[in-house]
Amino acid sequence: MTRLGGLSLIAAASLSVAPALAASPVEGLWRTPTNNGQVRISECGQALCGRIVDSDRIRADPNLADSKNKNEALRNRPLKDLLMLQGFTGGPTEWKGGTVYNPEDGGTYKGTLKLVDANTLKLTGCIVFPLCKTQTWRRID
Repeated sequence: MTRLGGLSLIAAASLSVAPALAASPVEGLWRTPTNNGQVRISECGQALCGRIVDSDRIRADPNLADSKNKNEALRNRPLKDLLMLQGFTGGPTEWKGGTVYNPEDGGTYKGTLKLVDANTLKLTGCIVFPLCKTQTWRRID
């Protein structure tokens, strides 16, 4: 093997064992205070997003639709796996610039996420500041 070929193999081998990029500390499954809900937060491109995974209402009716959506054309889509958080950027403890969809009233609000500690997340949604509401979510996994 030539010296150059050996270096290429070493370089290729080092790339294959490089550590994966660390996940955001907010990624994971979170319990909401409303309807025993569960939302999975993950990366969506360059931002964070969150999907509804489960709730008391979804367990009672797995086909539960987004019936309160302000857009009538979207009222038949299922709540399960619905994208409710999107566009959040920042970190490592606070993310801004995203939107929060609330299926309870069908509204979409400007939002922020703040990681209080490893198991506590504060989600704030605002119509316009200071007309905001904050919920505390607890980590499930």
